[in-house]
Amino acid sequence: MTTKEAGAPGGVFASVRATPRPVRYLLGGVLINQLGAFAQTFLVLYLTMREFSIGQAGLALTCYSAGAVLGTLLGGELTHRLGPRGTIVAAMTASAAVLAVMPTLATPGRFGVLLVAIGAAGLATQCYRPAAAVLLSELMPAEHRVMAFSMMRIALNGGAALAPLIAAGLILLDWDLLFYFDAVSALAYAVVARLTLPATDAPRDDEDEAESGEQKRSAYAVMLRDGRYLAFLASVLLGTLIYVQYVVALPLKITSEGHPAALYSIVLTTASIILVVSELKITSYVKNWVPWAAGAVGTVVMGLGAAGYGLGSHAIVIVVSTAVFVLGVMISGPTMFAHPAKFPASVRGRYVGTHQATFGLGSALGPTLGVLAWGAFGNGVWLLCGVLGLVGGWFAMIGMREGRNSV
Repeated sequence: MTTKEAGAPGGVFASVRATPRPVRYLLGGVLINQLGAFAQTFLVLYLTMREFSIGQAGLALTCYSAGAVLGTLLGGELTHRLGPRGTIVAAMTASAAVLAVMPTLATPGRFGVLLVAIGAAGLATQCYRPAAAVLLSELMPAEHRVMAFSMMRIALNGGAALAPLIAAGLILLDWDLLFYFDAVSALAYAVVARLTLPATDAPRDDEDEAESGEQKRSAYAVMLRDGRYLAFLASVLLGTLIYVQYVVALPLKITSEGHPAALYSIVLTTASIILVVSELKITSYVKNWVPWAAGAVGTVVMGLGAAGYGLGSHAIVIVVSTAVFVLGVMISGPTMFAHPAKFPASVRGRYVGTHQATFGLGSALGPTLGVLAWGAFGNGVWLLCGVLGLVGGWFAMIGMREGRNSV
């Protein structure tokens, strides 16, 4: 199951020592930006506080999610044209500008304009992700690349864990500060990127030393003919749908079975502690597996952890199932996020963008599908997650095997 390179250094500390300074700045910028990522999380509460209806707030959140999916696709295209640093600076500057004017538009009489701005905010805010992934893959030594993506996930998760605490303090002063702080954090990331990241050239078709006639065509046309990559995207979509139920169907289960809401807080805290303490160490072992094994095993384990929620209603069952679920996320996550960065420079940005757009699509569809599934099947939704995990693991095994299979 392993493909460790002869003489390649391993372990967490070896990877940290091998991390170039620009990568550390890149990860620091991701953390700074994530500390202010309030717009999506608090959008519904903010709009209802500003006298919008629940329906209007839900529509606004849908616009943000749609913009986010399109933003990752646009980010892949801009990375190909502007280069990674230029894309990050442009995306974060645009995000800061849109977020800064959001409070002035948040009145019922400007709802149409507000929807456009919210969609633009989702697009700009997520546009940097493909560029960051491409730059990370270019700057990090190949043997530490999976570890680098694990570090990026920790930066994202760490910021996401601290952001609600910052938001709680800002809300006590003024709800509008959520958007102003978000704008400042985005602008700070743009400044960090401009001053510290290398100005690597945008990838060009003629840079691919093994370029064939087919690779000179549109990268998206090539992608649609790449059966293995489509299987990989199917695995990403199914895995994301499973993951979203952890934040949608699980709290519904906990409250419907008479548990206090505090149990869900315990579950979230348990998951966060496991991720922060264990992910880098687990990745130091998993990075030596063949990629398809990490993707397949992790997706199946994640599905089995979700299926465990259906085995009983006792709090211990829920906590243990969460530990198994998070283990699956840690096994598969870094390797699957690193996988698109292995493609040639001429298509890498677009492949990365499509992968992240698929992840965003699953995140957007997951809540609606999860609520519908819970209403139709109740606890049966967890068995469905287990089945999806097996199918997703099979797709990962097919899609992540070495070599490309354009059909």
